[in-house]
Amino acid sequence: MSLFATKPLDRILKESEGGEHQLKRTLSATQLVALGIGAIIGAGLFSLTGQAAANNAGPAIMISFVVAAIGCVFAGLCYSEFSTMIPVAGSAYTYSYATMGELFAWIIGWDLVLEYAVGASTVATSWSRYVVSLLKDFGIHFPLQFAAGPFEGIKLPDGTEVASGIINLPAVVIVCLVSALLMIGIQESAKVNSIIVVVKLSVIVLFIAFGWAYVNPANHVPLVPDNVTGEFGKYGWSGIIRGAGVIFFAYIGFDAVSTAAQEAKQPQRDMPIGIIGSLLVCTVLYILFAYVLTGIVNYKELNDPAAVGLAIDRTPYVWLRMWVKFAIIAGYTSVILVMLLGQSRVFFSMSRDGLLPKLFSTVHPTRLTPWRSNLLFMVLVSVMSAFIPMSHLGEATSIGTLFAFVLVCAGILVMRKSNPNLERPFKTPLVPIVPVLGILVNLYLMYGLGLENWLRLFIWMGLGLAVYFGYSRHHSRLRNNS
Repeated sequence: MSLFATKPLDRILKESEGGEHQLKRTLSATQLVALGIGAIIGAGLFSLTGQAAANNAGPAIMISFVVAAIGCVFAGLCYSEFSTMIPVAGSAYTYSYATMGELFAWIIGWDLVLEYAVGASTVATSWSRYVVSLLKDFGIHFPLQFAAGPFEGIKLPDGTEVASGIINLPAVVIVCLVSALLMIGIQESAKVNSIIVVVKLSVIVLFIAFGWAYVNPANHVPLVPDNVTGEFGKYGWSGIIRGAGVIFFAYIGFDAVSTAAQEAKQPQRDMPIGIIGSLLVCTVLYILFAYVLTGIVNYKELNDPAAVGLAIDRTPYVWLRMWVKFAIIAGYTSVILVMLLGQSRVFFSMSRDGLLPKLFSTVHPTRLTPWRSNLLFMVLVSVMSAFIPMSHLGEATSIGTLFAFVLVCAGILVMRKSNPNLERPFKTPLVPIVPVLGILVNLYLMYGLGLENWLRLFIWMGLGLAVYFGYSRHHSRLRNNS
């Protein structure tokens, strides 16, 4: 059988309808929007905004958010069509299987492993920093050597630092707690996530509202600093593009919404609302947040892990600093939750297709959750968070996400040609213009991330192909007609 043989849509839908592979449909449109916001607003907003402004775009980081959002909107419209046609777990992996064949499906599934697992580890490490800092505010001094791995030092948002650590225990604890919640049930996880989203959104709105009066217009001049060195990505238009690629890490959450399609009550109606709704809400908040942040503090001073704290210190509202820490911790928690949710659902689908061992696609008999996948990633992400430095992997996560978006946009073009008469509860508008623009914009953002990140992607994909040809293609249910 050809490596590019596609999986028929009727078979995909049939396999998701019952038996040991059935997930519980409990999520509403509101909960899907909250899941998207939960994953989107987190590390990207609170940490990467200041760093991308200082190192790449200057005050034009606001434009970077718009550029990144444009790429996301194109991809989001394509995701919405697929998620209503194929309302099953698996996200871009399942869509690629139905349009471009098994090999492309494996590539995108393996790419999503990078996106979610590394992303969750990165965020868990940052979560640890802020929890230790908040404990210090309450007079509790957590041993810093147990809040960082052996290959990295730790610098808290208040400036306290230690040269190197032993193990990052807080990161391990949050990964285990979130994984346990996901194993208990998707409805319980969604309720917790919705509460967290309300908390962090309220604090973000407070920061924008209270900080607006202290914006110094001079800090926005020039809006686009000149690229005087000629180095790509160091201000100027190239800086805006590089900034968009860097902060793209902040947008990956809406992709995770599509992985929950098999657990949505009315996927044909609710999935487009969840995907586009979460994207639009977060984009508006990002732009307003960036405007206030770069208006209060000059962009040259924002290369700091606690850039938001710098801004608050220049207002009379010092009390807001502690609440912002709460919001950051809450934001990171919901990002970890949705990333681990998305990862386990992708593994669930790949296992159901025989590309991974069967144990990852069996669900709990009463909880109806893919608990073994959750357990695997609890261990994997915990180990990564505990010992491996994650300081440079945010961009690796971004390039993996952008690659997934390119394939989803391409899949719409293929599906419209191969299955023109198929029922589409939601149709991507202006085809082929929207998917083609989605491909071009996201490829351009990938280009802006530089050679180092491309090399990481190629190495990871090479490893994935070795696994596919060594195990997956020999156990494929499609290939073995099972």
